[in-house]
Amino acid sequence: MEYDVIVVGAAPAGLCAAVAASRQGVRVALIERYGILGGNLTAGYVGPILGSVGEGTMRDELCSLLGVMENDWIGEKGVAHDFEMAKLAIAEWIASEKGIDVFLQTSIFDVIKSDNVVKGVVCASNEGPLNFEAPVTVDCSGDGIVAFLAGAQVEKGREDGLMQPVTLEFTIDGVDESKGLVCIGDVDNVQMNGVRFLDWCKQMADQGVIPQTIAAVRLHPCVQMGRRQVNTTQVNKVDMTCVQQIFPADLELRQQIRLLTGFLREHLPGYQNINVIGSGSTTGVRETRRVAGDYMIDAQELASGCRFEDVIVHNANFIVDIHNPEGAGQADDHIQYCKPYDLPYRCFLPKGLEGIMVAGRCISGTHRAHASYRVMSICMAMGEAVGIASALSAKRSCTPRELDVKELQSVMINLGIELFD
Repeated sequence: MEYDVIVVGAAPAGLCAAVAASRQGVRVALIERYGILGGNLTAGYVGPILGSVGEGTMRDELCSLLGVMENDWIGEKGVAHDFEMAKLAIAEWIASEKGIDVFLQTSIFDVIKSDNVVKGVVCASNEGPLNFEAPVTVDCSGDGIVAFLAGAQVEKGREDGLMQPVTLEFTIDGVDESKGLVCIGDVDNVQMNGVRFLDWCKQMADQGVIPQTIAAVRLHPCVQMGRRQVNTTQVNKVDMTCVQQIFPADLELRQQIRLLTGFLREHLPGYQNINVIGSGSTTGVRETRRVAGDYMIDAQELASGCRFEDVIVHNANFIVDIHNPEGAGQADDHIQYCKPYDLPYRCFLPKGLEGIMVAGRCISGTHRAHASYRVMSICMAMGEAVGIASALSAKRSCTPRELDVKELQSVMINLGIELFD
């Protein structure tokens, strides 16, 4: 099958990449390994949508669709969206876009390549092997699977190879809003029994009531009253690109959900009558492969509010949020804040390869930088920018690396996307 652009992965980055490319008038194949669109927005049960970006990106359109317009960079005001509503809303959004063909339950098996030029992908499906060919392939898989199979240089985790832990978020209802507290994480000083809630949770872990690894109990509000989004479960030292490690991690995470639900019922005012009403159907992955690109961005640049001439994502912002790869809580003893920063076009071009771009958490950056740009708002803006770039490349019969970045920026600005101060 021949297309102008192939987008692999229909999570936040991939959704925006496919829509942005199709709106430039090209034919797009959107390939997703699960049986549902949305990635962490749906199957992963991840909320709130964290991070912020400049004005006018598709992030605003998609969040409006999900009923969570507040561009709240760290979650202090954000609420978790309705995941069941999101499944239909996202499906209808994609279906309304002309030029996108969606292929669900279709997994990448291999790449079609001539020398260093990616020509397409080979997929495994219930129909058997399927070949997709296009001038440009956009890898929004999160794991960088297309770039990896094409021979790109990749890194995982920090220097010792350990990656951030995996998590399985879940939603509870039955919370008494007159008593039930909210805690968004380490930046929150909400009190419990006269002490900071997260310090109280650690005291409970020290007493053996809950495991140390899940003592950071994050309870986010939801769009529906009486519900909380729980982002607490954690399994360390898991490589989610190793298929034998996935089931044991998933089992342990679901057992932690059972344990945590009992803990909340017994110990938290207003939580006595809670029930679990949903959880991720796939494990929440913070970190796997990072694809080395023409430029590798680092955390110090993000912290300083870096600016680039070839900017395609402007005023991105989130903390350097590293969940401890080998223990409980955060890896750092203090929060590293960033100034609003830019991401340059070069981070999206896998070094040594043509005909391919990456977007989402697998772009070219260090372990610490990745901990900031990996969140969904920023990934949406990445996907939109790369989707436009891929469409322009296909229409100009040039590779993404040959594309005039000034032309790309001009198109984005004409669409109302903020790129410069």
